[in-house]
Amino acid sequence: MAPVLDGIVVADFSRVLAGPLATVTLADLGADVIKIERPGAGDDTRAWGPPWTERTSAYFEAANRSKRSIELDLDDPEDRDAARELVRRADVLVENFRSGALDAKGLGYDEAAAINPRLIYCSVTGFGSEAGAALPGYDFLVQALGGLMSITGEPDGDPMKVGVALVDVLTAKDAVAGILAALFERERSGLGQHVEVNLLSSLLGSLANQGANFLATGSAPSRLGNTHPSIAPYEALRCRDGLLAVACGNDGQFARLVATAGAAELARDPRFATNPDRVRHRAELVALLEERLAADHAEEWARRLTEAGVPAGTVGDVASGFALADRLGLRPRVHIGDGAMDQVRSPITLSRTPVGDYRRPPALGEHTESIRADLGSPPQVRADPPRAHPGGQQGEQHDARLPGAQTAR
Repeated sequence: MAPVLDGIVVADFSRVLAGPLATVTLADLGADVIKIERPGAGDDTRAWGPPWTERTSAYFEAANRSKRSIELDLDDPEDRDAARELVRRADVLVENFRSGALDAKGLGYDEAAAINPRLIYCSVTGFGSEAGAALPGYDFLVQALGGLMSITGEPDGDPMKVGVALVDVLTAKDAVAGILAALFERERSGLGQHVEVNLLSSLLGSLANQGANFLATGSAPSRLGNTHPSIAPYEALRCRDGLLAVACGNDGQFARLVATAGAAELARDPRFATNPDRVRHRAELVALLEERLAADHAEEWARRLTEAGVPAGTVGDVASGFALADRLGLRPRVHIGDGAMDQVRSPITLSRTPVGDYRRPPALGEHTESIRADLGSPPQVRADPPRAHPGGQQGEQHDARLPGAQTAR
Protein backbone atom coordinates (compact mmCIF):
# COMPACT_ATOMS: atom_id res chain seq x y z
CA MET A 1 0.00 0.00 0.00
CA ALA A 2 1.21 3.51 -0.81
CA PRO A 3 2.61 5.65 2.03
CA VAL A 4 0.11 7.95 3.72
CA LEU A 5 1.56 11.12 2.13
CA ASP A 6 2.26 9.59 -1.27
CA GLY A 7 1.87 12.28 -3.96
CA ILE A 8 2.43 15.18 -1.58
CA VAL A 9 5.26 17.46 -2.73
CA VAL A 10 7.11 19.49 -0.11
CA ALA A 11 9.32 22.44 -1.04
CA ASP A 12 11.79 22.54 1.84
CA PHE A 13 13.40 26.00 2.06
CA SER A 14 14.46 25.39 5.67
CA ARG A 15 17.87 24.65 7.13
CA VAL A 16 19.61 23.67 10.38
CA LEU A 17 17.19 21.67 12.57
CA ALA A 18 13.58 22.64 13.36
CA GLY A 19 12.47 22.97 9.72
CA PRO A 20 14.45 19.98 8.41
CA LEU A 21 13.20 17.79 11.26
CA ALA A 22 9.64 18.68 10.30
CA THR A 23 10.21 17.88 6.64
CA VAL A 24 12.07 14.65 7.37
CA THR A 25 8.96 13.48 9.23
CA LEU A 26 6.90 14.30 6.14
CA ALA A 27 9.43 12.38 4.04
CA ASP A 28 9.16 9.39 6.38
CA LEU A 29 5.40 9.48 5.83
CA GLY A 30 5.85 9.30 2.07
CA ALA A 31 6.02 12.90 0.84
CA ASP A 32 8.44 13.87 -1.93
CA VAL A 33 10.58 16.45 -0.10
CA ILE A 34 12.70 18.70 -2.31
CA LYS A 35 15.39 20.47 -0.32
CA ILE A 36 16.40 23.85 -1.72
CA GLU A 37 20.05 24.60 -0.84
CA ARG A 38 22.52 27.41 -1.42
CA PRO A 39 24.91 26.65 -4.28
CA GLY A 40 28.33 25.51 -3.11
CA ALA A 41 27.45 25.56 0.61
CA GLY A 42 24.06 24.03 1.22
CA ASP A 43 22.47 23.64 4.62
CA ASP A 44 24.65 25.09 7.40
CA THR A 45 24.70 21.74 9.16
CA ARG A 46 26.62 20.09 6.33
CA ALA A 47 29.65 21.74 7.96
CA TRP A 48 28.69 21.02 11.58
CA GLY A 49 31.12 18.31 12.60
CA PRO A 50 32.70 16.18 13.78
CA PRO A 51 31.54 13.50 13.55
CA TRP A 52 31.63 13.20 9.76
CA THR A 53 30.02 10.65 7.47
CA GLU A 54 31.09 9.54 4.02
CA ARG A 55 29.34 12.52 2.37
CA THR A 56 28.73 15.14 5.05
CA SER A 57 28.15 15.53 8.80
CA ALA A 58 26.20 13.28 11.14
CA TYR A 59 24.24 16.37 12.19
CA PHE A 60 23.02 16.98 8.63
CA GLU A 61 22.17 13.32 8.09
CA ALA A 62 20.05 13.25 11.25
CA ALA A 63 17.42 15.53 9.67
CA ASN A 64 17.65 15.08 5.91
CA ARG A 65 17.13 11.47 4.91
CA SER A 66 14.77 10.55 2.06
CA LYS A 67 14.93 14.04 0.49
CA ARG A 68 16.04 15.31 -2.90
CA SER A 69 18.46 18.24 -3.07
CA ILE A 70 18.50 21.06 -5.59
CA GLU A 71 20.90 24.00 -5.55
CA LEU A 72 19.15 27.33 -6.17
CA ASP A 73 20.49 30.84 -5.73
CA LEU A 74 17.42 32.83 -4.74
CA ASP A 75 19.20 36.07 -5.68
CA ASP A 76 19.53 34.84 -9.25
CA PRO A 77 16.44 35.68 -11.40
CA GLU A 78 16.50 32.37 -13.29
CA ASP A 79 16.86 30.30 -10.13
CA ARG A 80 14.18 32.38 -8.44
CA ASP A 81 11.84 31.58 -11.33
CA ALA A 82 12.60 27.88 -10.85
CA ALA A 83 11.79 28.25 -7.15
CA ARG A 84 8.48 29.92 -7.99
CA GLU A 85 7.62 27.10 -10.38
CA LEU A 86 8.33 24.61 -7.61
CA VAL A 87 6.06 26.61 -5.30
CA ARG A 88 3.32 26.48 -7.96
CA ARG A 89 3.50 22.68 -8.03
CA ALA A 90 4.03 22.00 -4.32
CA ASP A 91 1.48 21.01 -1.69
CA VAL A 92 3.58 22.23 1.23
CA LEU A 93 6.33 24.82 1.64
CA VAL A 94 8.44 24.96 4.80
CA GLU A 95 10.78 27.87 5.50
CA ASN A 96 12.68 29.29 8.46
CA PHE A 97 14.22 32.41 6.92
CA ARG A 98 14.39 35.64 8.87
CA SER A 99 10.93 37.21 8.80
CA GLY A 100 10.46 39.11 5.55
CA ALA A 101 13.49 37.62 3.79
CA LEU A 102 11.47 35.50 1.36
CA ASP A 103 8.99 38.33 0.79
CA ALA A 104 11.87 40.36 -0.60
CA LYS A 105 12.53 37.57 -3.10
CA GLY A 106 8.92 37.26 -4.20
CA LEU A 107 8.49 34.00 -2.29
CA GLY A 108 6.64 35.19 0.82
CA TYR A 109 3.28 33.77 1.82
CA ASP A 110 1.12 36.28 -0.06
CA GLU A 111 3.04 35.79 -3.28
CA ALA A 112 3.13 32.00 -2.87
CA ALA A 113 -0.62 31.82 -2.15
CA ALA A 114 -1.31 33.88 -5.26
CA ILE A 115 0.76 31.43 -7.32
CA ASN A 116 -0.78 28.36 -5.67
CA PRO A 117 -3.97 28.86 -3.60
CA ARG A 118 -3.81 25.23 -2.40
CA LEU A 119 -0.35 25.64 -0.87
CA ILE A 120 0.23 24.94 2.82
CA TYR A 121 2.95 27.48 3.71
CA CYS A 122 4.68 26.79 7.03
CA SER A 123 6.93 29.44 8.57
CA VAL A 124 9.23 28.52 11.46
CA THR A 125 10.63 31.46 13.42
CA GLY A 126 12.38 32.02 16.71
CA PHE A 127 10.03 34.53 18.29
CA GLY A 128 7.12 35.02 15.90
CA SER A 129 6.48 37.43 13.06
CA GLU A 130 5.49 40.51 15.05
CA ALA A 131 7.60 42.29 17.71
CA GLY A 132 10.07 39.39 17.83
CA ALA A 133 10.56 39.14 14.08
CA ALA A 134 14.08 40.60 14.13
CA LEU A 135 15.36 38.40 16.97
CA PRO A 136 17.67 35.50 16.01
CA GLY A 137 16.09 32.14 16.79
CA TYR A 138 18.62 29.64 18.09
CA ASP A 139 17.62 26.73 20.31
CA PHE A 140 20.13 27.55 23.07
CA LEU A 141 19.03 31.17 23.16
CA VAL A 142 15.37 30.20 23.43
CA GLN A 143 16.13 27.67 26.17
CA ALA A 144 17.72 30.54 28.08
CA LEU A 145 15.16 33.27 27.41
CA GLY A 146 12.13 30.99 27.63
CA GLY A 147 12.92 29.64 31.08
CA LEU A 148 13.79 26.03 30.28
CA MET A 149 17.34 26.48 31.59
CA SER A 150 15.97 27.98 34.82
CA ILE A 151 14.29 24.67 35.70
CA THR A 152 17.14 22.44 34.48
CA GLY A 153 20.12 21.62 36.69
CA GLU A 154 20.87 21.28 40.38
CA PRO A 155 19.27 23.75 42.81
CA ASP A 156 22.64 25.17 43.87
CA GLY A 157 24.21 25.07 40.41
CA ASP A 158 24.02 27.16 37.26
CA PRO A 159 21.00 26.96 34.93
CA MET A 160 21.66 24.29 32.31
CA LYS A 161 20.51 23.65 28.77
CA VAL A 162 19.01 20.29 27.91
CA GLY A 163 21.48 17.87 26.31
CA VAL A 164 19.87 18.08 22.86
CA ALA A 165 18.32 20.96 20.89
CA LEU A 166 14.99 20.10 22.45
CA VAL A 167 13.18 23.32 21.51
CA ASP A 168 13.98 22.74 17.83
CA VAL A 169 12.65 19.19 18.14
CA LEU A 170 9.43 20.30 19.85
CA THR A 171 8.90 23.08 17.30
CA ALA A 172 9.37 20.59 14.45
CA LYS A 173 6.65 18.38 15.90
CA ASP A 174 4.32 21.38 16.22
CA ALA A 175 5.06 22.27 12.60
CA VAL A 176 4.19 18.76 11.43
CA ALA A 177 0.94 18.83 13.42
CA GLY A 178 -0.01 22.18 11.87
CA ILE A 179 0.87 21.05 8.35
CA LEU A 180 -1.09 17.81 8.61
CA ALA A 181 -4.09 19.66 10.06
CA ALA A 182 -3.97 22.16 7.19
CA LEU A 183 -3.72 19.36 4.61
CA PHE A 184 -6.76 17.70 6.19
CA GLU A 185 -8.72 20.97 6.13
CA ARG A 186 -7.75 21.49 2.48
CA GLU A 187 -9.78 18.38 1.64
CA ARG A 188 -12.87 20.34 2.70
CA SER A 189 -12.08 23.82 1.45
CA GLY A 190 -9.71 23.16 -1.43
CA LEU A 191 -7.54 25.97 -0.14
CA GLY A 192 -4.17 26.20 1.57
CA GLN A 193 -3.24 28.46 4.46
CA HIS A 194 -0.34 29.89 6.42
CA VAL A 195 0.91 27.75 9.31
CA GLU A 196 3.16 29.61 11.74
CA VAL A 197 5.18 28.12 14.60
CA ASN A 198 7.94 29.68 16.66
CA LEU A 199 10.49 28.31 19.08
CA LEU A 200 9.42 30.37 22.08
CA SER A 201 5.74 29.42 21.81
CA SER A 202 6.61 25.76 21.29
CA LEU A 203 8.81 25.84 24.39
CA LEU A 204 6.16 27.52 26.54
CA GLY A 205 3.51 25.15 25.21
CA SER A 206 5.70 22.20 26.21
CA LEU A 207 6.31 23.25 29.81
CA ALA A 208 3.20 21.26 30.79
CA ASN A 209 2.87 21.12 34.59
CA GLN A 210 5.69 23.63 35.10
CA GLY A 211 3.90 26.21 32.97
CA ALA A 212 0.63 25.43 34.73
CA ASN A 213 2.32 25.77 38.12
CA PHE A 214 3.43 29.28 37.19
CA LEU A 215 -0.03 30.26 35.93
CA ALA A 216 -1.67 28.85 39.07
CA THR A 217 0.64 30.55 41.57
CA GLY A 218 2.26 33.48 39.78
CA SER A 219 5.65 32.19 40.98
CA ALA A 220 8.24 30.91 38.54
CA PRO A 221 9.34 27.32 39.27
CA SER A 222 12.97 26.73 40.16
CA ARG A 223 15.60 24.08 39.52
CA LEU A 224 15.09 20.83 41.43
CA GLY A 225 17.76 18.66 39.86
CA ASN A 226 16.31 15.20 39.29
CA THR A 227 13.38 15.65 41.63
CA HIS A 228 9.78 16.44 40.68
CA PRO A 229 7.94 19.47 42.09
CA SER A 230 4.69 17.56 42.69
CA ILE A 231 5.55 13.85 43.08
CA ALA A 232 7.78 11.90 45.49
CA PRO A 233 9.74 9.76 45.22
CA TYR A 234 10.19 10.64 41.56
CA GLU A 235 13.94 11.16 41.29
CA ALA A 236 17.38 9.59 41.20
CA LEU A 237 18.31 7.76 44.39
CA ARG A 238 21.83 6.76 45.32
CA CYS A 239 22.60 3.05 45.72
CA ARG A 240 25.83 1.26 46.60
CA ASP A 241 27.45 1.92 43.21
CA GLY A 242 25.43 4.58 41.44
CA LEU A 243 22.06 6.14 40.80
CA LEU A 244 18.66 4.50 40.49
CA ALA A 245 15.79 6.33 38.76
CA VAL A 246 12.55 5.76 40.67
CA ALA A 247 9.19 7.09 39.44
CA CYS A 248 6.45 6.38 41.97
CA GLY A 249 3.26 7.93 40.62
CA ASN A 250 0.85 6.61 43.25
CA ASP A 251 0.59 5.26 46.77
CA GLY A 252 0.45 1.63 45.65
CA GLN A 253 3.78 1.92 43.85
CA PHE A 254 5.30 3.59 46.90
CA ALA A 255 4.10 0.78 49.16
CA ARG A 256 5.70 -1.80 46.85
CA LEU A 257 8.92 0.24 46.73
CA VAL A 258 9.39 0.40 50.47
CA ALA A 259 8.33 -3.23 50.94
CA THR A 260 10.94 -4.36 48.40
CA ALA A 261 13.53 -2.20 50.14
CA GLY A 262 12.74 -3.86 53.48
CA ALA A 263 11.04 -0.82 54.96
CA ALA A 264 7.31 -1.56 54.58
CA GLU A 265 6.59 0.50 57.70
CA LEU A 266 7.34 3.70 55.77
CA ALA A 267 4.08 3.31 53.83
CA ARG A 268 2.23 3.67 57.16
CA ASP A 269 4.34 6.54 58.45
CA PRO A 270 2.16 9.70 58.59
CA ARG A 271 4.97 11.66 56.95
CA PHE A 272 4.82 9.46 53.85
CA ALA A 273 1.29 8.01 53.72
CA THR A 274 0.14 10.10 50.74
CA ASN A 275 1.90 11.83 47.89
CA PRO A 276 1.40 15.36 49.30
CA ASP A 277 2.89 14.08 52.59
CA ARG A 278 5.88 12.63 50.75
CA VAL A 279 6.46 15.86 48.81
CA ARG A 280 6.45 17.87 52.05
CA HIS A 281 8.88 15.46 53.72
CA ARG A 282 10.95 14.63 50.64
CA ALA A 283 14.38 15.15 52.26
CA GLU A 284 13.57 12.80 55.16
CA LEU A 285 12.13 10.19 52.79
CA VAL A 286 15.13 10.27 50.44
CA ALA A 287 17.54 9.86 53.36
CA LEU A 288 15.65 6.81 54.64
CA LEU A 289 15.38 5.23 51.20
CA GLU A 290 19.03 5.76 50.30
CA GLU A 291 20.07 4.25 53.64
CA ARG A 292 18.40 1.01 52.56
CA LEU A 293 19.36 1.19 48.89
CA ALA A 294 23.03 1.41 49.88
CA ALA A 295 22.85 -2.29 50.65
CA ASP A 296 23.01 -3.29 46.98
CA HIS A 297 23.89 -2.25 43.44
CA ALA A 298 21.61 -0.04 41.35
CA GLU A 299 21.19 -2.71 38.69
CA GLU A 300 20.04 -5.26 41.26
CA TRP A 301 17.57 -2.83 42.80
CA ALA A 302 16.24 -2.04 39.31
CA ARG A 303 15.62 -5.74 38.71
CA ARG A 304 13.86 -6.28 42.04
CA LEU A 305 11.72 -3.18 41.83
CA THR A 306 10.70 -3.83 38.23
CA GLU A 307 9.61 -7.33 39.21
CA ALA A 308 7.59 -5.78 42.05
CA GLY A 309 5.80 -3.42 39.65
CA VAL A 310 7.70 -0.29 40.66
CA PRO A 311 8.86 1.98 37.78
CA ALA A 312 12.63 1.97 38.28
CA GLY A 313 15.82 1.68 36.26
CA THR A 314 19.48 2.46 36.17
CA VAL A 315 20.70 5.74 34.69
CA GLY A 316 22.13 4.80 31.32
CA ASP A 317 23.56 6.60 28.30
CA VAL A 318 22.53 6.92 24.66
CA ALA A 319 24.16 3.58 23.79
CA SER A 320 22.26 1.76 26.51
CA GLY A 321 19.04 3.49 25.39
CA PHE A 322 19.46 2.05 21.90
CA ALA A 323 20.31 -1.34 23.38
CA LEU A 324 17.16 -1.29 25.53
CA ALA A 325 15.00 -0.43 22.52
CA ASP A 326 16.59 -3.36 20.67
CA ARG A 327 15.84 -5.74 23.54
CA LEU A 328 12.23 -4.55 23.62
CA GLY A 329 11.79 -5.22 19.91
CA LEU A 330 11.44 -1.55 18.95
CA ARG A 331 14.13 -1.78 16.25
CA PRO A 332 15.43 1.78 16.73
CA ARG A 333 18.11 1.61 14.06
CA VAL A 334 17.49 1.56 10.30
CA HIS A 335 20.22 0.41 7.94
CA ILE A 336 20.01 2.38 4.70
CA GLY A 337 23.15 1.28 2.91
CA ASP A 338 24.45 3.09 -0.17
CA GLY A 339 27.33 4.44 1.90
CA ALA A 340 25.08 6.20 4.41
CA MET A 341 25.19 5.97 8.18
CA ASP A 342 22.36 4.16 9.93
CA GLN A 343 19.33 6.27 10.80
CA VAL A 344 17.04 6.37 13.82
CA ARG A 345 13.75 4.70 12.94
CA SER A 346 10.71 6.97 12.85
CA PRO A 347 8.82 6.77 16.17
CA ILE A 348 5.51 6.65 14.25
CA THR A 349 3.93 3.24 13.58
CA LEU A 350 0.99 2.96 11.17
CA SER A 351 -0.73 -0.40 10.74
CA ARG A 352 -1.84 -0.14 7.08
CA THR A 353 0.55 2.43 5.62
CA PRO A 354 3.79 1.87 7.52
CA VAL A 355 6.84 4.07 7.40
CA GLY A 356 9.49 2.07 5.67
CA ASP A 357 11.09 3.61 2.59
CA TYR A 358 14.19 5.20 4.11
CA ARG A 359 16.72 6.62 1.67
CA ARG A 360 20.10 8.13 2.33
CA PRO A 361 20.38 11.92 2.79
CA PRO A 362 21.23 13.63 -0.50
CA ALA A 363 24.59 14.99 -1.51
CA LEU A 364 24.51 18.74 -2.08
CA GLY A 365 22.67 19.44 -5.32
CA GLU A 366 22.49 15.74 -6.15
CA HIS A 367 19.10 16.06 -7.87
CA THR A 368 19.51 19.56 -9.32
CA GLU A 369 19.58 18.46 -12.95
CA SER A 370 16.60 16.12 -12.76
CA ILE A 371 14.45 18.55 -10.75
CA ARG A 372 15.29 21.43 -13.09
CA ALA A 373 14.24 19.23 -15.99
CA ASP A 374 10.98 18.40 -14.22
CA LEU A 375 10.27 22.07 -13.55
CA GLY A 376 10.63 22.79 -17.23
CA SER A 377 7.64 20.54 -17.94
CA PRO A 378 4.03 21.61 -17.51
CA PRO A 379 2.33 20.28 -14.36
CA GLN A 380 0.28 17.11 -14.76
CA VAL A 381 -3.48 17.72 -14.65
CA ARG A 382 -5.81 15.28 -12.95
CA ALA A 383 -8.58 13.76 -15.03
CA ASP A 384 -11.09 13.91 -12.18
CA PRO A 385 -13.31 17.04 -11.91
CA PRO A 386 -12.81 19.66 -9.20
CA ARG A 387 -14.28 18.83 -5.81
CA ALA A 388 -17.17 20.99 -4.59
CA HIS A 389 -16.45 22.84 -1.37
CA PRO A 390 -18.47 24.67 1.30
CA GLY A 391 -19.97 27.97 0.23
CA GLY A 392 -20.11 26.91 -3.40
CA GLN A 393 -16.36 27.42 -3.90
CA GLN A 394 -14.29 24.99 -5.84
CA GLY A 395 -10.63 24.49 -5.07
CA GLU A 396 -8.16 24.35 -7.90
CA GLN A 397 -7.28 20.71 -8.53
CA HIS A 398 -3.97 19.72 -10.04
CA ASP A 399 -1.49 16.95 -9.53
CA ALA A 400 1.27 18.66 -7.59
CA ARG A 401 3.71 15.83 -8.14
CA LEU A 402 6.71 16.57 -10.23
CA PRO A 403 7.19 14.07 -13.05
CA GLY A 404 10.21 12.54 -11.28
CA ALA A 405 8.46 12.17 -7.92
CA GLN A 406 6.76 8.90 -8.82
CA THR A 407 10.05 7.05 -9.11
CA ALA A 408 11.99 8.96 -6.48
CA ARG A 409 10.88 6.84 -3.57
